[in-house]
Parts: sequence; C-alpha cells; structure tokens
Amino acid sequence: MQRVTGAVLILTATCGAGYVYCRELRLYLERMTSLRYVMSLIRGEIAYTRAPLTEVFAAVARKVKEPYRTWLLGTAKEMEAHREQGFPAVWSRAVRRYLEPLELKREHRLLLTEAGSFLGSLEKDTLDRTFALYLERMDRETEKLREGLAAKTRIGGCLGVMSGIFLIVILL
Repeated sequence: MQRVTGAVLILTATCGAGYVYCRELRLYLERMTSLRYVMSLIRGEIAYTRAPLTEVFAAVARKVKEPYRTWLLGTAKEMEAHREQGFPAVWSRAVRRYLEPLELKREHRLLLTEAGSFLGSLEKDTLDRTFALYLERMDRETEKLREGLAAKTRIGGCLGVMSGIFLIVILL
C-alpha cells in the first residue's frame, strides 16, 4: 500500500511541476503583452497630447495596473529629480528598479531599455517612426513566445508525467 501511495505522490508532484512550468510560460507571455500595451499607450499619449514625458507617464499610469503603474510614476519622479542626467540613463535605471518583479529575460529587458534612447527625442516624425519600429519588434518577440508556448506546454506536461513514471519505475 505504501508503494502505491508513494507512486501516486511522485506522479502528482511531477505532474504538478509540469503544470507550474506551463503556467509560468503563460504568465511570461502575459507580461510581454502587457508591456507592449503600455508602450502603445505611451505612443498614443505622446502623439495625441505632445505633453512632456512626465505628464505622459502620469496619464498612462492611471490606465495600467501594477507594477507598470509604479514603474511609470517612478520614472516620472526620477526625471524630475535628475534633470541633469539624460533621459536614457533615467529610463534604464527605472526599468531595472521597478520592473525587476517581472523577471524579464535579458533580451527583453534590453529591448525595453532600448526604448529610452529614442523616447527622449523631441522630433515628432522621428519619434513616431522609431516607436512604430519598436512596437513591431515587440510584436515579433511576443509572437515568438506565443509560437513556442504551445510546443513547450505539451513538452512540459509530457515531461512531468514521464519523469514521474520514470521515478516510480526506478524506485519500485
């Protein structure tokens, strides 16, 4: 009876691990989609109001959830406090500080940090074209994640079950 109970517990644990892996993949895709949404809101707010970035960030922060709200409000406060530093330095520091809970992959964090290099531009045409290219890159990255999600979900589920069966066979 103990062997059967142990086998069921092992199988349940490994299946649970596969489920958690799949869930984390879906949550990461959600985070990237939310970041893309926030960046498109920033683009729209800049195009519509042509307000200073601190006002743009405050307006967008009212429309988004945490941790994006804290990130945008923190960036606006840092911009006001560190006027002598360039915007890219303030932006990258704010991305590191406020978006750490998102646990972004290195390439996605760099992609987000890269936005600071053109957001400080005051030329409307240049900013709009660069923002469009940036959003296209974010769409491609999100699409790559979405394409890989189905395959990785299947593999995660199968590996959970198969590793559980493997452990059961070895231990019995």
